[in-house]
Amino acid sequence: MIVTDRPHSFSILILFLFLLKSTSVFSQNTIIGNNNSLRGSLNEYRSCFDVTYYDLSVKADLYSHSISGSNDIQMEAVRDFERIQLDLFANMVIDSVVCNGNSHSIERVGDAFFIQFPQIIKEGERISVSVYYHGIPVVAKYPPWDGGFVWSRDSLNRDWVGVSCQGIGASLWWPNKDHLSDRPDSMRIALEVPNHLMGISNGKLSRTIKLDSENTKWIWEVSYPINNYNVTVNIGHFAHIKDHYIGMGGRLDLDFYVLDYNLDIARQQFKQVQPMLKCYEHYFGAYPFYDDGYKLVETPYYGMEHQSCIAYGNDFQNNEFDFDYIIIHESGHEYWGNCISIRDLGELWVHEGFTTYMESLFMEYFHGKEAALEYLEQQKSSIENRYAMLGPLNVNYDNWLDTDIYYKGSWMLHSIRNTINDDAIWFDLLKTVFQHFKYNTVTSEEIIDYMDSEIDYNLKQIFNNYLNNPESPELLIKIKQKKEDVHIRYAWRKVIKDFDMPVDMLYENEVIRIYPTDKKQKLEVPVVEGEEIRFDTRLSYFKVFRK
Repeated sequence: MIVTDRPHSFSILILFLFLLKSTSVFSQNTIIGNNNSLRGSLNEYRSCFDVTYYDLSVKADLYSHSISGSNDIQMEAVRDFERIQLDLFANMVIDSVVCNGNSHSIERVGDAFFIQFPQIIKEGERISVSVYYHGIPVVAKYPPWDGGFVWSRDSLNRDWVGVSCQGIGASLWWPNKDHLSDRPDSMRIALEVPNHLMGISNGKLSRTIKLDSENTKWIWEVSYPINNYNVTVNIGHFAHIKDHYIGMGGRLDLDFYVLDYNLDIARQQFKQVQPMLKCYEHYFGAYPFYDDGYKLVETPYYGMEHQSCIAYGNDFQNNEFDFDYIIIHESGHEYWGNCISIRDLGELWVHEGFTTYMESLFMEYFHGKEAALEYLEQQKSSIENRYAMLGPLNVNYDNWLDTDIYYKGSWMLHSIRNTINDDAIWFDLLKTVFQHFKYNTVTSEEIIDYMDSEIDYNLKQIFNNYLNNPESPELLIKIKQKKEDVHIRYAWRKVIKDFDMPVDMLYENEVIRIYPTDKKQKLEVPVVEGEEIRFDTRLSYFKVFRK
């Protein structure tokens, strides 16, 4: 997901009120409703089956701002069951549910619905459930942060439609098993739109079918696992720019869909895509979705990382570091968020921390390490240290008040790079961890355990402190000058027990690495006239408190 254009102002508008899971250090202060519990938890009616394929068909009515359609859900029983839970917002109408040619009644509970089968579905059995529905979906109040449909008009007063639903949930507009842990192996999306408009979605365009004198069906095929919130609809008077990139996976189709009057400026602005892909392939390996291609689609909202169909609404502008933030950030999510995905929204730092750190890697790749450090300093100014970065699990948590999962997450990774203190090892670790988990859903624990196991240093306590402790590590320093020596006493405070992160002390044009703990330690250095003891806060995230 995106934040506002930070290099200009670093002020963030994101609509998430933070709770704490049981392992965090601040208390839960928000009541979680039944709807969110049903969405967020893997109860017995959801964990009993695995979705393998969605076949989604949607028709948009531009006059009534309504949609209608169906979703054929192919699933495999993980264990025997007679009853399952699927999800569709309560304001949407379910017309019928059909399995093996037989209609089934449903039980509605808030934004979920339950299907009772007349017989036991045996473990390993594959079935298909078709849900037919219609309604007026939730309209986004402030997209993409407050999700929903966007029924907009372009500057020529023509229809322009999009949707974003990362936090609020894909079930606001189509029926599915709306839990991050269960991605289909592949998917088909068919959009029925008026003939004079284009209907753009994820994956490869399979074909278009002119249905009659008024409507055309655009059929898209997704050949990789995909998060439900990544599935999107874009309708408008688009012009199509075709290009390609030759990279690690061979030839990658690049498709850009922009409002027709923005064709020329888009050709120029989107030249940033190829060097960006080269950079990210250098650090992490081949772009993850070669078979589906890479798309940018102009949207009436700022942007979103929709898989292979990135929403672009940045008005073709670069930031003060001379790159287009939406292109660079949202494309990073193709690796972290779309290819590697979390299983629970409470662990969103995995998506946002790695992707925000990728922005600094982009700067380093093209402009050098000093430029990357300057960029990271800009990110640091937005760290608030009010809440832990880990949220509560199993409750569909999407109420973040701050954006530390972006900036503190980025600085956490930057701090671990300095802890390792060997860039060859660090960059190999970044690539290795991505390659190990690609196309899978993960937990924080799995990521941390894997990275820790690959490095001869205890990274777990560093991760745990940044993720669970809302406060910034503080290095308590007391310096006393004797006649010939400088006595330095130091210790960590405001950290979890056993926090063990080294920092670099700068003195007499030398770097002295120290290893503070929560116990006071002492270091003596000779007095050098005119020299001041400093600590390098450009390489790790901590604050210095001098006594």
